[in-house]
Amino acid sequence: MTQKRTSSSSSSRLSHPQQVRAAGAMLGSAVADALGAPFEFQSGGLYSARFPRHVVGGIGEMIGGGGFNWAPGEFTDDTQMALALANALEEAGGFHPEVMWKHFRTWRSTAKDVGITISHALQSPNYFGAAEAAHEALGGRTASNGSVMRIAPVGVFGVRLSRAEAVELAVEQASLTHHDPSASVGAAFVADIIRGTILTGDFLGSVQSSFDFFAETPWGPYLENEFASVLATDFDPHHESHLPNGTVWTAVGQALWAVRTTTSFHDAVVAAIDLGGDTDTVAAIAGAMAGALYGVQGIPVRWATYVHGTVTTPHAGDVVYRGQDIINSARRLLGLGNAPITPPERPVQAKLVHPAGVWASNLDGAATVPEDFGVVSLCITEDRFLNHPHRRQVYMRDSEGDRNPNLFFALKESVEAINAFLAEGRQVVVHCHGGRSRTAFVLKGWFMHHEGVLHDQAHQWMTDTWDLYETWTQTFFDLLDNEWGDHVEDITGGAQ
Repeated sequence: MTQKRTSSSSSSRLSHPQQVRAAGAMLGSAVADALGAPFEFQSGGLYSARFPRHVVGGIGEMIGGGGFNWAPGEFTDDTQMALALANALEEAGGFHPEVMWKHFRTWRSTAKDVGITISHALQSPNYFGAAEAAHEALGGRTASNGSVMRIAPVGVFGVRLSRAEAVELAVEQASLTHHDPSASVGAAFVADIIRGTILTGDFLGSVQSSFDFFAETPWGPYLENEFASVLATDFDPHHESHLPNGTVWTAVGQALWAVRTTTSFHDAVVAAIDLGGDTDTVAAIAGAMAGALYGVQGIPVRWATYVHGTVTTPHAGDVVYRGQDIINSARRLLGLGNAPITPPERPVQAKLVHPAGVWASNLDGAATVPEDFGVVSLCITEDRFLNHPHRRQVYMRDSEGDRNPNLFFALKESVEAINAFLAEGRQVVVHCHGGRSRTAFVLKGWFMHHEGVLHDQAHQWMTDTWDLYETWTQTFFDLLDNEWGDHVEDITGGAQ
C-alpha cells in the first residue's frame, strides 16, 4: 500500500504566478467541463454555431442542458471526480488507495452521470481487483478517458513532489479504476504537462520535456507506439481518422491539439468542444492544460463566475463548489490553505459616478444594490451576490509585483463586463473590498475606454468623483499609463 510521500519542494517557494497557474489548472478544467456539457455526444461545430460571437453579457455561454440536464454553469462528473480525488489527496497527504476509493465510492453513490468503466470498477466495495474485474466485464475495453478527465489535481499536487513521484501518483490513481495501461500512461502524460506548465509557464516546452522524460521510463513504448499519431505536432483531428474521443488516446490527442494550436484559454476550450463527441471530457482535459498555461486571470470571467457543482463527500455530505472554492482546493493541494478573507468594512452606500449608469461602492455596500443591477466584483465575495443573477467575479489582487500575472486581461474583462451590462440597460456597480484601489483602477480603465481619453484625465475624473479613491498600487498606474493607454488609442484611432 502506498503511503503519503514527503514533499520535495516547499509550497512557500512557489511564486505567485505559479500559484495562479495551479489554480488556473483546477478552475480551467471545471469551467471547460461545464461549457462542454450541453454538447456532449453530439456532432462537431455546434458550440461555434450556437455562439458565433462572444456572449459577454448575461450568463455568457453557460447555458447548461445536455443529456443530463445540467444547470447553467454546472460541472459534470469529470470535475466532480477531480474534486473527490483532490479531497482524498488532501485527507491522506498523498495517494492512499483506501482513502481515494472511499471518496470515489461516496461520490458515485449520488452521481447522476458515471462513465461505464468507472461505474463497473466502483461497484466493488474494495479497490483490490476492482479495475481488473471491470476490464474483464467490459471485454478488455478500459482504455477510456475517465482516468484523465480528473487529472488536474494530480498536476497541482505534483508540484510538491519529485517528477517521478508525480507520474507515479498519476498512474496509481488511474489504475484504481482503469486496468488498461494506456489509461495510466495518458493520465500520467497530461499530469506531467500540467505540472511542468505550472512550474515554468512554458506549455510547449513542458510538452517536449514530457516526451523526453517518458522516453526514459517503462511507459515510453506505450506513449511512442499507442499515442504517436494523435500526439504528433501535425495531428489534425478534423482530417484524420481516429478512434472516438471516449478513448484515452484520442481524448488526450485532441486536448493537446486544442491547446497547441490556439493562443488563449477561450480559443483552446472552444476548439476542444467543437470537435464534438465527448465534449465535456476533452474540454476538461484541455481546460486543465490551458488553465495551467494562462492562469486564473486568463479564464474569461463570464465563464468562471457561474461555474458550480456539488460533490458528495465521506465526511461532509453534499458540498457545493463555486469558483473560489475550486481555487481554494488548488491552494490546499499546494499546502497554502484557503485564500485569506479580510474582515468586512463598514458598508459604503453605492454612488453614481457616471451618468451612463456606473456606480462605485465597497464590498458590503455593493451587496445592498437592487438585484437587477450588474455587479462587477474585484475581491472575494463569499456568498453575498448569489441572488444577483447579473454579476462578474474578477480575480484581482491589490498588490505590487507579480500578484497579477495577467492584469491587462483582467482589466479588459472587467471593462467589457461593465459595457455589456450597460448595453442590456442595467445600472452597474463596481466594487472591491474597501472600494478604493481596485475599484478606482477598473473605473478609470472603463472611463478611458468609454470617453477615449488617457489616464491623466481618468485620474482627475476619479479624484473629483469618488471620495474613497486611493492610488497606492503603482502597478495599476503603470498599466493604465502604458499598455491600457495604447489599447485605448488603438480603439479610438489616437483621438483624445
